[in-house]
Amino acid sequence: MDRKSWIGLILSVVGLITWEWYYLKTYAPSMHHTAESTLSAPTGTALPTTSPGETAVTPNATPALPSVPLGPPRPPSETATLQGPGVDYLFVNNTGGIAKVVISQHRAENGTAVALNNDAYFPIGAIGLNPNVPLEGFAMAVDASAHTVTFTRTTESGIQITKRFLVPISGDKARQYQVQLELTLHNPTSTDLSWPSYWIGLGGAAPLHHTDLSTYTQFDWSNGNKPVAIDVNWFDGSRIPLVGIETRAPALVYRQSASSLAWASVSSQYFCTILNSLNSAGTGVWASRSPLPDAPKLNGILGGMELPGFNIAPGQSITQSFLIYSGPKELHRLQTLGKGQDSLLKYGPFKIVSEGLLWGMNKLYKWFGNYAWAIIALTLIIKLCLWPLQNKATQAMRRMSLLTPKMTELREKYRDDPQKMNEEMMKLYREYGVNPFGGCFPMLIQIPIFFGFYSMLGTSIELRDSSFLWIHDLSQPDTVAHILGMPINLLPIVMAGTMVWQMAITPKSGDAVQQRIFYFMPVIFLAFCYNYASGLALYWTTQNLFSIVQLYLTRNQPLPKLEKKSAVERRAAGKNKRKSS
Repeated sequence: MDRKSWIGLILSVVGLITWEWYYLKTYAPSMHHTAESTLSAPTGTALPTTSPGETAVTPNATPALPSVPLGPPRPPSETATLQGPGVDYLFVNNTGGIAKVVISQHRAENGTAVALNNDAYFPIGAIGLNPNVPLEGFAMAVDASAHTVTFTRTTESGIQITKRFLVPISGDKARQYQVQLELTLHNPTSTDLSWPSYWIGLGGAAPLHHTDLSTYTQFDWSNGNKPVAIDVNWFDGSRIPLVGIETRAPALVYRQSASSLAWASVSSQYFCTILNSLNSAGTGVWASRSPLPDAPKLNGILGGMELPGFNIAPGQSITQSFLIYSGPKELHRLQTLGKGQDSLLKYGPFKIVSEGLLWGMNKLYKWFGNYAWAIIALTLIIKLCLWPLQNKATQAMRRMSLLTPKMTELREKYRDDPQKMNEEMMKLYREYGVNPFGGCFPMLIQIPIFFGFYSMLGTSIELRDSSFLWIHDLSQPDTVAHILGMPINLLPIVMAGTMVWQMAITPKSGDAVQQRIFYFMPVIFLAFCYNYASGLALYWTTQNLFSIVQLYLTRNQPLPKLEKKSAVERRAAGKNKRKSS
């Protein structure tokens, strides 16, 4: 490498180390975080209360937002649990909603079953006239045989509120993680009554592991167009990097109006709670950040959906239906829900690649019974498909290496005229039919596959708790130790080492730009993979090793002949002429 390349490489390494230090200092959560953290918010201001008389608010009134987010949850006076297929739903009577969803087949960091929502102040399915103040005073009735929980309440104006939650039976795997909610408002009086616009709670979501990325703790919503998402960092506002100029002020509450709102969701990296409005489109959304008391550097997020108000004639009942999904972000389940809810997986522009890789990985898992071996086998299949292209690229690099003496002469000859030197270089490439970037093509094809894996592994529930060798969880970094507070993740380091090994045995071309790209690749990939799911580093390490084997198998092939293109064309033309005569 020349001096500029060394300087760039050293700066990249320094930047990587600085970023790791900054990430650990600023974003890394407490190592003692558990999945049983209660979603709450800063206290110190009296919590707004809701009286039954508030149901008489006119439909056009806009409730004022309190100056602080939610306070700590109030202890429920009565709870009940219904069991669904692999899920326990804990209902609370006072606010009339689902206080906790316990998923037995998935484990949190502390080894206990994953608990979603976990006693958030505004439970799943609770309703309120203010966006973050649930209506209280519900009575609860449980029918275990029918798998239903019913909440009832009568307002001072006389409106009878009935909320009925229907939990699927244990054998209904098709509707696993789904709960139906029917909200019925009945007017038993002899006069018209007005029910204002109201809010229905999504509960909350919080990281389940101390290495979960904060950007995955999100609030999403969609009205059928492109989904909109914010994460917990949105509430900090935004600034121009390095300069520090504020472009958006911090906020306590996120609130947006929306027409024809179809669904809204709160989610962590691998789990989500989604509220689908089935027969009445929503008109707005709200979200609030919720600090976790036992993990100061972590935050959860709470959310809700606004529904329009209406008038209820004497003796009339109005029923609105909802579907609640609270469970893992599994692609096939989210696709079944429809309306673009699979966007919660955040596959982005590589969605087709990510879904194809996920499909292949799951198919291979059925053969091997282990996701690590499925990733290795999938990598081998990809490499075999790209084998002919890799061979052509290797030949192109070897042809480039034969041109090195001629390219060196041109650099010396036109040292003081860079433009003329580039023109002569391009002429040399054309004369000998050499593509200077031919060796980059396999790498360029691998980039979409890499980012497809990157997107897929970031939210795919399949890798959670999957172990391999020293790796305890393929969805987490493979940290083996800590030095001065910095995690030592072994597999990304091995991955970078295999990239350097591959570079050492790759035929050197005379193109300086291509060589610089290769020099920086180990650093770039190390930065991408270091604090990410170890399954990604496993994939890239495996493909590096297969590439090394391929290079050793092809390096002993005879050197290609370097001939000018015009001479080849003359011989070909002569052969065609003789055949025609």
